[in-house]
Amino acid sequence: MNKKPPPAASLPTRLVHAGKAPVFEGGSPVNPPVVRASTVLFDSVAQQRDMRMRRGDERLFTYGARGNPTNFALEDLVSELEGAYRTRLFPTGLAAIAMTLLSYLKPGDHVLMSDSVYEPARKLVDSFLTPYNIRCTFFAADGSDVEEKIETSTRMIYAECPGSLVYEMCDLPQLAEMAHARGLLLAADNTWGSGCQYRPLALGADISIMAATKYLSGHSDVMMGTVATTQETWQPLAERSDAFGMTVSPDDAYLVMRGARTLAARLAMHERGGLQVAHWLQSRPEVATVFCPALPEHPGHALWARDCKGSNGLVSFELQSAFDQAAAERLIDSLALFGIGASWGGYESLVTLADMRRARSVSDWSDRGQVIRLHVGLEDPADLICDLIQGFATLAS
Repeated sequence: MNKKPPPAASLPTRLVHAGKAPVFEGGSPVNPPVVRASTVLFDSVAQQRDMRMRRGDERLFTYGARGNPTNFALEDLVSELEGAYRTRLFPTGLAAIAMTLLSYLKPGDHVLMSDSVYEPARKLVDSFLTPYNIRCTFFAADGSDVEEKIETSTRMIYAECPGSLVYEMCDLPQLAEMAHARGLLLAADNTWGSGCQYRPLALGADISIMAATKYLSGHSDVMMGTVATTQETWQPLAERSDAFGMTVSPDDAYLVMRGARTLAARLAMHERGGLQVAHWLQSRPEVATVFCPALPEHPGHALWARDCKGSNGLVSFELQSAFDQAAAERLIDSLALFGIGASWGGYESLVTLADMRRARSVSDWSDRGQVIRLHVGLEDPADLICDLIQGFATLAS
């Protein structure tokens, strides 16, 4: 579309219509450019009608709410990463989770959800699923009790592997076999694995969800969620997302895409630093348990070794029961290099206190010690360990 105003048009008119030619002579930019658009123009009524008729099945640039070339480029990148048929982008990771549940479940349905899911996903059960007569049952984080909890109205198994906060592993291929034998969908939150370290679709899942806010972006400056699916599962998500006008800013898509270019290199650094800190934590007498599936002592290590390509910067640890919440908070408050923040996946190290009694309902954490979650960033691990040493010194106070 490159219609020009008449030569005699006034300056205000020329200002509205000038500078729209999309064609330029020369090479191509390394990264796809940011395309900001709400309105999309067509050469004719016939072309507009044709595009609107086809856009339900094809990815076409027809209106800003249905995506734009910058968003499409990121969708393709995530689909490549996840081994998916197609991907949809959402404003946040939680929005991606909510739209997944909304797209595939209806009143009267039953969903099985892992005890290890991201805590706001648990809150969706009370705030959204229950009021709309969609029942949810939580199953053990390792998946050991799934089969006995499947009902005639069950439509989906929703897993998070490794689990949030303490990284429980479940046998996703086994869950997929169990689900598909009964005509159920298997959805998996893959934010920990980011498509590099873990690929749920390759292990049999139908739907893979990620908070691109975290490792895909990698710079703690943008919010986004992604849902990638198999071809057979795609259409309900696409239709419901269009119906709700779900889209993201092309500027945000550009930032995530730029961050994702270095994902593999950053994850390798996070993994090295995370393991170095995890091994040091294992040597501390104040620590009862270190949670990291890459450690041989972790209960899910064998599944991690079979299904994952590596680890990342997430490491949690449980203090000995002699240390109460005040002691854990004193340790956290004393740290200089770890920012106190709930997110993770950026270049910086973070720390937060994890309330496992609130975050789990199937497993019992009532007699366990305080759990502290670390995200090991790209700082020198030796410096981070020095910071932790002075933090642990506060426990003697």
